[in-house]
Amino acid sequence: MPAWEWLLGQVLATAATVGLVLFGFWRGVIRPHLDRKVAELIAATETVEARVATGVKRGAAEALRELPENALDGATVKESTRQFLKFGSGLFENGLSSFLGSAADLERKASGRPRGESPAD
Repeated sequence: MPAWEWLLGQVLATAATVGLVLFGFWRGVIRPHLDRKVAELIAATETVEARVATGVKRGAAEALRELPENALDGATVKESTRQFLKFGSGLFENGLSSFLGSAADLERKASGRPRGESPAD
């Protein structure tokens, strides 16, 4: 038997042995472990939606319990609206006025007077 035939036979035998060992390890160890983990994940995801729904309901109930007594009578809504309007006017006066001009400039534009003229003229 020539040396190259013997060497080729050894390479093929080694490749077949390594392939069988890897296939056996995949089939006997890794695949069952992955199947168990996938089953655990599927079982966990089936309960997630119910848990989230109960958590949201519980959180909403706690938030409603923590509201003050007068929160639902309309006074709180009026007060929050008033605060929002104050915030909006403050934003306009302090922030947007650099782009649009001040409130006095807007009044002058609305009345038709040029910038340099005063109302006494």
